[in-house]
Order: sequence, then C-alpha cells, then structure tokens
Amino acid sequence: MSGTIAAMPGRMPPMATSVFLLLSALLLLILPLQTSYFVVAQHNNKASKKLYIAYLGEKQHEDPQETTASHQDMLTRIIGSKEAALESIIYSYKHAFSGFAAMLTESQAQTIAELPEVRSIKPSRVHPLHTTHSQDFLGLDYTKPTGLLHDAKYGDGIIIGIIDSGIWPESASFSDHGLSPIPSKWKGQCQAGEAFRSNQCNRKIIGARWYDKHLSAEDLKGEYRSARDAHGHGTHVASTAAGALVPNISFHGLAPGYARGVAPHARLAVYKACWGLGASCHDAGIIKAFDDAIHDGVDVLSLSIGKSGDEFFSSFHAVKNGITVIFAAGNEGPAPRTVTNALPWVITVASATIDRVFPTVITLANGSSSIVGQSLFYQPKDNNWYEIHHSSCLISNGEKINASLASGKIVFCYSPLSVSITSPFGYVSLAVKAAKEAGAKGIIIATYGLDILDYFEKCGAMPCIFVDFDAVGQINSSGDENTTPLVKIAPARTWVGGEVLAPKISTFSSRGPSPLLPQFLKPDVAAPGSNILAAVKDSYKFQSGTSMACPHVSGVAALLKALHPDWSPAIIKSALVTTASNDRYGLPILANGLPQKIADPFDYGGGFIDPNKATDPGLAYDVDPKDYDLVVNCESANSSCESIFQNLNLPSIAIPNLTMPTTVLRTVTNVGQDDAIYKAVVQCPPGVRISVEPSVLQFKQGKKKQSFKVTFSMTHKVQGSYLFGSLAWCDGAAHYVRIPIAIRPVVSENYADL
Repeated sequence: MSGTIAAMPGRMPPMATSVFLLLSALLLLILPLQTSYFVVAQHNNKASKKLYIAYLGEKQHEDPQETTASHQDMLTRIIGSKEAALESIIYSYKHAFSGFAAMLTESQAQTIAELPEVRSIKPSRVHPLHTTHSQDFLGLDYTKPTGLLHDAKYGDGIIIGIIDSGIWPESASFSDHGLSPIPSKWKGQCQAGEAFRSNQCNRKIIGARWYDKHLSAEDLKGEYRSARDAHGHGTHVASTAAGALVPNISFHGLAPGYARGVAPHARLAVYKACWGLGASCHDAGIIKAFDDAIHDGVDVLSLSIGKSGDEFFSSFHAVKNGITVIFAAGNEGPAPRTVTNALPWVITVASATIDRVFPTVITLANGSSSIVGQSLFYQPKDNNWYEIHHSSCLISNGEKINASLASGKIVFCYSPLSVSITSPFGYVSLAVKAAKEAGAKGIIIATYGLDILDYFEKCGAMPCIFVDFDAVGQINSSGDENTTPLVKIAPARTWVGGEVLAPKISTFSSRGPSPLLPQFLKPDVAAPGSNILAAVKDSYKFQSGTSMACPHVSGVAALLKALHPDWSPAIIKSALVTTASNDRYGLPILANGLPQKIADPFDYGGGFIDPNKATDPGLAYDVDPKDYDLVVNCESANSSCESIFQNLNLPSIAIPNLTMPTTVLRTVTNVGQDDAIYKAVVQCPPGVRISVEPSVLQFKQGKKKQSFKVTFSMTHKVQGSYLFGSLAWCDGAAHYVRIPIAIRPVVSENYADL
C-alpha cells in the first residue's frame, strides 16, 4: 500500500505487516459518496507534518495511563522534548491494544518504524461513509407473543455500539420510555459538546463520544463539535438497529406504519468518528472509537463503512473481547471483486430489497396503455398532460438538457450507453439536477433495476420516475412523426406483500471475492438495504446502501446475544450464515445487475438472513480467538499460510486456486438437543468432486464437538472461473445447517482467464 512505512526486516512477517496496514484502515461506504482517499494535513502551517498511526501490538500494561505514558516517552525520544511530544500526540490507543496517532514528519515516522516494539506505522487515511416494514419482512413481528423478538425481550440489556456520524438525540426513535435501567456492565460516558448536553443521554442512548482532535477547521465546517449528527447517516443507522417503537410514520404518506429498530429495547453507545457533510471518516478517530468501545462494554459493534481495497484489523481486538462486529459490504456493485471488510472474524453484510415498492402510473395520451414505474412522487394528482422531451441525459459526458426544448415538459432519459453504466448513481443525480435547471416538469429515467429511490427525495414537487427499458418503445410509439407523446403522471402508492418479488440483491451491493483476502468467502449474508425508512434528525427519510443492511444484522446479533448470552461472535455469525435463505416461495433469490441473475455466494454469502431460524441453528462453526492470531501473524510467503486460511473454522469454504486435490478441516459444535445425528448433503460445484469424511455425525450428551474433512478435486482439469456449491448437515427434522462453497479451478497460476 503506497504511503506506508514498514517496520525493519525481521520484526514483523509480511502478512502481519499488511495486517496492520490492513489494521489501521477503516472503511466506509455510503451510496452517494464517492470521494477518494487523502492524507490528513496538519492543522496549522507545519505543512511537513502528517497524521500517522503507529501500531505496537498487544498492550504491555494493564493500566491504560501507563500505556499512554509509554507512547509519550517514545515520542519524546524521537521528537526531542516532552512538550513537543505531548503536542504531537492526538490519540493514545490504550484499552484493547497499544498504539497512537500523532502528527509527525516523514523522517520521524521512519525513525519510529525502526524501533523494535513498533509493528507498523502508516499515514491516517480518510474514507467516505457507506423502517416501517423491513423488520416485519425479516419475520420480527412486534405484536407476536412468540419468536426471536419476544423471546429475546426485544434486545433488552444488550449494548450496540455505532461508529458513524453521530446521533440526533431528540428523535422519537431514541425515547427511553419503558426501558429498564442502564446495564450495570456499562463503563462508558456521555461526552458533552456543542448542542449536545450530557443529560441528553438516557436509558436508550446510554453513551456518546466524539473524536475531532485530528481535524482541521475546514473539516469541521457545518459540523457540531459533539456527538450530534449533522449528516443524518449515523441517526438513520442507529434507529434501524435499535430505534424505539414510533407510531404513524411515513414519508409524505408513503410507507406508512410504525418505525422501529430491529432490537427496539437494546441500548445505543454512539461513537462519532465521521465528520462533515460528506461524512468523511479518518482512521485515527475510528481506531480510537474501537479502543473506547471495547473498554466501555458494548456487546455488538456496527460499522456501516468501508472502501474496496482496504481492511480494518483493529476489529480483531474487539472480537477477541467477545464483541460481535458487523460491517457493510460496500456499495460498488454489481462489479465483482468489490466487496470490502472481508476479514474472517467480522460479519460482512450485503444489501437486498424488501417486499415493498412504490408504483407510479404514467398514462399515455393516445389511450393505448399505461406504464408503471417507481418513484417517491407524493404530490396531489395532476390532471394536466405534458409533452415528452427526449434526452440521453448523459450529463457527465458533457451533454446538456436543452432548456428551451425541455422547459415545461417531462424529460425522458434514455440512451443505449446508459444501459452499460455499471455505477449509474452519478448519472441519475446529474440528470435530475439538469432537468430541474432546465425548467422541466418532471423526469422519467429508463434503466435497469437500481434499488435507489432515495435518490429522488430531492425532486420534491417534481415527479422523478424510474421505468424499465420496455417503456421506451411504449412511450415512443404513443406519438407519431407529427405528434409529440403526451403523458400524465399519478402520485406513487405503497404496495407491500408476497406479490412483490423479494428479496433481490441490490444492484449497488458490492460483490465477492475480496481482492485482498479471496481465501475467505465474502459477503457473509444479505439483509434489507434498499429504500429503508428510518430516522434522520427530527423526521424519517429513505436511504439505501449496505450501510442500511448492516444495522439490520447488528440488531439481529443483539437479539441473538440476548437470547444466548453464552454464544461467541463466531457462533452468532455461524447461526446467521447457516440458516440464511436462498429462496422465497420456492423461487430463487435474484441478484439485480447487468444482467439480473440467480444470486450466488459472492452476491449474498450464505443467503438472506432468517432471524427466527438463527435462534436454533442445530450446529455451529465456532472459532477459538487464538486461531485468528494465526491468521494475523501468518507470513504471506509461508506455504503453511494456505492451510491456516483454509482450515480456519468458518461457516463457508473458499479455495481460490484449486490446482490439486485439497482437503479442508472443519469442526461443528452441537448447540441443539444432546442426542442428534446429522448426515452430509453435498451440492458439488460443476466440474468439482466433493467428498466428506465422515459423512454422518453423531452427537451425545458430553460429546458436543465433531470434526470432519472435506476433500475437493476437479473432475476435469480446466483453467476456470469461480464455481459454487454447498455443504449441509441435516438431522432429518428442523435443522439444515448449510454453508456456501466457492472454488476456482486453476491449472496454471501464470495464466489469467480473462
């Protein structure tokens, strides 16, 4: 990774070096934000200094103050004075691991890198950010007297940490009405600041911290120097995970119902590490948030952040402390190899649609037919007819919408080139902006499924509608060479239920395999992430992204932890993956994109989460945290690393280079009834033979764990692409413990199958 100063040879193996390079980089993807990385400059005129993050590994002192003092002593030796060292240090990471963020020159950073106790040092980078019905779609019925939500007491007693852009404490979603006292294990604080008093924490928002020491005045423009959320992203995420029950919520009458979080009685600990209207998130602040969250006693950490090409290994310390860590998979789909947050100990979440749409009828003046699109148009019905103005709307290519031709008309955007735009979000935003500036009365965009109606929120009184490509011919044929097509647009309505084909993997959801860690199958699962209605400041708005999918899983993890307090993060992850669904009503789950297809493990991992089934998975793939140490410290050049990666006891198997018969080891733990017999059910990837030994597992009281071997071989040697299958253990009753498999046959490692 460019800009990284490696420790001296012999101090840290190559894999471990990349581990902290991949340790300090945290991640964030919010759909509208596509900003690039940049290195943070110092606040004042010392232009030669940059913010660096040093990682020293496990902490050497139990007293956090002694750890901080050791950081200050190190900097004093390097910089030359105690006063300059104290001025230089920004954050001391002292609770779960040892490290610091400091303003340093490149030569000072190089000197620190050469110290024997320093494992890595790198510049701090900055990353962009990544529900009235979605909980019901997950089977979490608030009124039902049985099921996970009821049995887990709605998540009461569980603390969800949110590392994001802060929170809006006045929102009704954060009322603590009816909640029990704050859990006694809580050791955090409510940090006051601008427009955020310490008494604005309550029994719902039990803690709030914010990190701005590394920021410049420019970074803080339009911001509150407190945990208050100026952006809205953090509030939306927090209310999705654990918002209270709020009646009579809608978006201008659309999607009416109760707003609530997945775990409505869980508590929230807020860590504001993302700042500005673009919600930029710096490594330095995020790592400090991790350090504090581990100290404070959270049970679950939710991070709707990420950037393809980086990983964040500080999450390792959280998992070692028993915290389930959930990340967004990223919003760079549908292109393959875009998934981020692919570390094996975290849960990586893809986005999917739910069974709710907003049909909008477009009536053609010739009376031949009507077209149904989708929009968030909520204005009263307009009985006027409007002419159509055709445009490519390829604004980014330098084209414009002619105001003299488009004013007072409906702009119809269609270009064959737009079909091939695999990241169309900028295209949509620019087209809407150009249509408004041209004085258009509305805009109709012909496109494939994008799953991002929230991009139309700013249209306001102007109808903005998505239609499919079949509508192009209908609209064009409604006129003739002498007549311009005329249309009339009705307001959108809300349609919910089984007649809506859902879930489908969202077009924007990042796909596997991981470009950095293909040995681990990612994403892990999918959850609702398209057009999610949740709190933003004092209102409720739609947002889309894996940022929205992530807190759904965070809430479910909180419910599972409340129901099964002895479950480790690995068991919670296993329960979600092995019980996830691959179909609905007998129809396979589809993945939107170019083209739409049946979803595979690189789209959704194990599948779409099924929270109620996850309460009783039968068997679980647990992991001893010491096994993660082997991954972290593995030398990339060491041949044993491949075996370590393959045999890590994950609820999935990925072999990115099957050159010869390969055997993988797994162990399952019986978390169901004592006496049980499970038989292996194998779905082989095409052209791959799978054998399981033993193929029958028998559990008795006192014998909770069973190990088995899975051997893969090619039926025909070929240089191929990834192929998919599965392995399930079935007890003939309620349990079908399924893990996804991804195999890439390789004949020659020097051959690229392009």
